[in-house]
Amino acid sequence: MLQAKFTVEEAQAQFLSNFKEYGFKDKSSMLRAAVEYFKKAVELKELKKSADLYAEVYSEDEDLQELTEVALPGWPK
Repeated sequence: MLQAKFTVEEAQAQFLSNFKEYGFKDKSSMLRAAVEYFKKAVELKELKKSADLYAEVYSEDEDLQELTEVALPGWPK
């Protein structure tokens, strides 16, 4: 595992000091969990944005809509 040095606000440092109360073995594991949680939130936001763009393209493309309608009967319900 890599090591890095970070600067945090006083309130953040105090929060990290309570790592045991939140079920973590140390401050580092708590911080890693927070970073992973944020990473997944960012990825989900990007995925939703991508889905919205695809929906917009689909709503404006009549040929694509027709192609989808033709293919639907072959899909299970």
